[in-house]
Amino acid sequence: MPVEYDEIDWLRRQDPAWRLLRADHAPLVLRFLGQVFVDDNVRSISGDRLAERLDDLLFALNDQYGEGTFPKSARAYLGDWVDAGWLRRYYPPDSDEVHFDATPAVERALAWVRSLQAREFVGTESRLNIAVDLLRQMAFGAETDPDARLEVLQRRRAEVDAEITRVRAGDFTVLDDAAQRDRYQQFVATARSLLGDLREVEDNFRALDRRVRERIAAWQGSKGELLDEIVGSRQAISGSDQGRSFDAFYDFLLSLRRQEEFSDLLERVQALDAIGHADPRMNRVQYDWLEAAGRTQATVRLLSEQLRRFLDDQAWLENRRVMDVLRSIEARALALRDADTSGVRASLDDTRVEVVLPMERPLYQPRARHAVNSTSTADPEVEVDMSALFQQVYVDPARLVAAVCDVLRGASQASLRDVIGAHPPTEGLAELVGYLSLNDASFEVVFNESRRESITWTDSEGNRRTVTTPAVTFVRAGEGSGQ
Repeated sequence: MPVEYDEIDWLRRQDPAWRLLRADHAPLVLRFLGQVFVDDNVRSISGDRLAERLDDLLFALNDQYGEGTFPKSARAYLGDWVDAGWLRRYYPPDSDEVHFDATPAVERALAWVRSLQAREFVGTESRLNIAVDLLRQMAFGAETDPDARLEVLQRRRAEVDAEITRVRAGDFTVLDDAAQRDRYQQFVATARSLLGDLREVEDNFRALDRRVRERIAAWQGSKGELLDEIVGSRQAISGSDQGRSFDAFYDFLLSLRRQEEFSDLLERVQALDAIGHADPRMNRVQYDWLEAAGRTQATVRLLSEQLRRFLDDQAWLENRRVMDVLRSIEARALALRDADTSGVRASLDDTRVEVVLPMERPLYQPRARHAVNSTSTADPEVEVDMSALFQQVYVDPARLVAAVCDVLRGASQASLRDVIGAHPPTEGLAELVGYLSLNDASFEVVFNESRRESITWTDSEGNRRTVTTPAVTFVRAGEGSGQ
């Protein structure tokens, strides 16, 4: 979409990346910050270490271009870059030493500068293949007709079978040197851009954490309203396109099978003679991704810790208020002790206390022990089908909590039937039972045994399912059950 004049003018004046490109010492900033935080992939460095490295660079540049080319000290330059929005200065947990990290603006500016460099080899075939493959994935993923999907899969199988036949006959083509360099160039660019994207995702989560802290510090309303806003913001960013994409990326990094496959492919590609001088940074790029994604996850945990501290502070304030009310009652009672109380009338809900004696409870009954014979009597040569052990159904409670919070964003309470209607089960009855055992701080689960309701949905095979259960209501925390 076209960019308007006012938007371009605002970016020229306000965007940190654009200000970096216009700065007098832009070559120094891009050279130093690009080497430390982009090329070396440093995500956190102490102030003393960063100032030491900058001081060495300033000494070399002043010696090369003349004394006074860069007159300020290293720490003065670092302070200026923090004020300009190119560096983030912070104190890590349990540390009193200041640390630095680059902002996404540095990555964007450096990427634009590198795009201006002349390239000896410009590959286009690999990018065309990627574009076609993406279109194929989107078209196949959006297809809802089972027959159409089967037709595509059968066509692919026929192509694979034909290629297998040609390979067995010795008829196959090998990528030439140009095609290999083209694909390797595209892989390196994608791998490096992923690191920059992770830094921007981390910055977005950190901005959300900062807004939550600001809201808590200045909040004057009820705790329930603030909790609704905080939890809603957290669910919004987790359920956004960016949040879902990051979760899928992080799941890929944590998969041992995929890691082993990626490492094996990377080792084989780095050893190819056709690509010439392989990028040494790619030898451990998967570990750089994992470290960057871990820092992003740590930023998300800060948001949860901030919410927990808020709840602890609120509980302390409410306990203090109860004590103040009790002391005011005592002071009022002392003031009225010697006064005429003949006209004072009071009522009690009950005149006795319900007492439950300990001996009325049933005694502990130990479970009967069963002997287990671990000696195997099966023939060791008989092959046992172990596939049934891996065909278990797992229901993720976090996904069910997200579904309930999504429905509660527009109402103070919702029934189980409302949640199932908005988010039909994909795991059958096991997922329905999972809703009954949810336990989350953002809502309460209320059961009404005296009333029953029927819940109907369509499963993945197209069959219509109906279950009758006691009435289950999810009530947003702080609203009261209402049952």
